Amino acid sequence: MATLTWERVAVATGPGEDPEAAVRQAYREAGLAEPEHVLVLPSPAAGAVAAAWLTGGDAVRRALEQAGLGALPDRSPSGDGSSTGSASGSGSEAREPGDQGVPELRRVVGEALRSWESYGDPGRSVRDAVRTVPWERARAAAYAELGPVGWAALWDETGGRLWPQVNRLVNDIRRGIADLGGETGTAGGAGRGGEAGRVGEVLRRATLDAVLGQHDAPWLSAFDGLDGLKRAAERTGWWWPFERLAIVTERPVELHLDDVGRLHRAVGPALSYSDGFALHAWHGMPVPADFGAAMRELTVERIREEENAELRRAMLEHFGLDRYLAESGAKPVHSDETGVLWRVDLSDDEPLVMVEVVNSTPEPDGTSRTYFLRVPPWVERARQGVAWTFGVAEEDYRPERET
Repeated sequence: MATLTWERVAVATGPGEDPEAAVRQAYREAGLAEPEHVLVLPSPAAGAVAAAWLTGGDAVRRALEQAGLGALPDRSPSGDGSSTGSASGSGSEAREPGDQGVPELRRVVGEALRSWESYGDPGRSVRDAVRTVPWERARAAAYAELGPVGWAALWDETGGRLWPQVNRLVNDIRRGIADLGGETGTAGGAGRGGEAGRVGEVLRRATLDAVLGQHDAPWLSAFDGLDGLKRAAERTGWWWPFERLAIVTERPVELHLDDVGRLHRAVGPALSYSDGFALHAWHGMPVPADFGAAMRELTVERIREEENAELRRAMLEHFGLDRYLAESGAKPVHSDETGVLWRVDLSDDEPLVMVEVVNSTPEPDGTSRTYFLRVPPWVERARQGVAWTFGVAEEDYRPERET
């Protein structure tokens, strides 16, 4: 399969055709008996919760229940399967962590676990046999045939091109799944602690036992063979292989990236799955779910009030640095023949320092355009700032003609 096609596999959205057949083929090619049952779930978050529930002990299950995740609904006396209270028995609804669509995710996982309940132990994980051993064998064969130089060239042409973006996406999803434990560990929250941190770590460890499906595209693109794993990558999200059970998850329903491959969306989730699990991001930086909507009504006062420095930088970028200077009442601190230096102090962050310069080459209509160039906070003079943008010292900045 061409690298370009594998790039598409890594970012594909929507349900794949017959993912169960692909996973069963991967078992057979690994020399294993096919799983007795395959559970198909909507997201890697649902898969991680189900895997943690099935393989964890009573303490793990209690922790998941207390986080509002993975609990089997109580059997009501009427037999209708409705819940009679929270998982902790307090009579109140279980906590709904974050903005991850947890009620729907919990319902889906609960139904899946009930369907497995009568079968018992899923068996041990066979991830090494299904994925790791075939990968090591294929890599060793390619290395033996091509040698170190040839292997390096092959990797650069295939997986090496895909790896940075896909690895970043995998880490983002792992972080989002861990954040289901409670308080988010992102720019939008205070970090996890106590029981929430424990649940987050349980879920993070569960993700390490997954075959990454479409996100295994980088290394699959480098090898011949491995037809079952490749077929599964074309049709599935992350999946968990056990002896008796395979937990398979679907690909996202939406994925939005910026021009360098980072999760990014101004309004709405940058990555979302059909059970409501979603990640919100601004050029790769995790943000709260309501951040995008707030960006549409930004004011200087709202930006000043934002306590989180990372979020404030994103707001400034969206609002426009030159507009912020104009509307914030900023005053020039220095000017010379190269331009005007502006400075605005920001709470709990480095100052915003910019040089205002005028393009000496007129536009087609005869006007000269003004630009604002952000420079480091240690800059004290306009010429010093302009010189910094060209990578030279102030005393060495002597352009024959400024453009």
